Amino acid sequence: MLTKEEYEAKRHARYLRLLNAAERADSESKESYAQSDRMSSVIPFGQPVLVGHYSEAADRRYRERIHQKMRKGWDLHEKADALRSRAEAALSNNTIFSDDPSAVEKLEDKIARLEKRQELMKAANKLVKKNDREGLLAMGFSETRVAQLFVPDFCGRIGFPNYEITNNGANIRRLKQRISHVQKLAAVESSEVSIGEVKIVTNSDICRLQVFFPGKPAEAVRSELKSHGFHWSPSSGAWQRMISPDASYWAEIIAKKYYS
Repeated sequence: MLTKEEYEAKRHARYLRLLNAAERADSESKESYAQSDRMSSVIPFGQPVLVGHYSEAADRRYRERIHQKMRKGWDLHEKADALRSRAEAALSNNTIFSDDPSAVEKLEDKIARLEKRQELMKAANKLVKKNDREGLLAMGFSETRVAQLFVPDFCGRIGFPNYEITNNGANIRRLKQRISHVQKLAAVESSEVSIGEVKIVTNSDICRLQVFFPGKPAEAVRSELKSHGFHWSPSSGAWQRMISPDASYWAEIIAKKYYS
């Protein structure tokens, strides 16, 4: 399992990779636009296609190339914007990932906050039923919030709705299950198995099952990998997904099918 420092370094490296990719796309976009401008500059302003002229076909092909350069420039500009958005999202993402060495700690903190809210909603509903507004104020609710609790919803219900309490309880149970899953991942030891020329690695350091091929797999192989949750990792040079029995099963099935 990665240390906290290694995990944060990995997260920051992803941010930098996406940012660098955005800058490259931006640079290519500008160059494509510049090429389009240079090509357009040789055509007199307002000159139509030379219909009937011996070079009509060449003229049309040339103009189409100009349009292709412009379209490429625009596509690359949009790609750069998308990559920048992904970079910012990677840096500010508050999602708790299973390979985060602080995942259990973060999940437990989130559960504690949800459990506190669960108890607060239940206690508040008891006071609402008693019409005890002073008790609600003593719990820390503002006068505005207390007034809102007594406004009937579309079904005539007051207080915190049952579905909100039920959903909150379901989230608590889900997060507790995730803690169990993360702890099981942390206990997995690294291992390696070969099937033909394919190497399947259980990499516990990054919580990934990695499949290394002798070369670029055929399209059929890539399609099957994608359909079972694997994605290509350029930095690792492997097809990989989160460690799980399902990941191991499909990695071996695909390797045996095409390489044994």
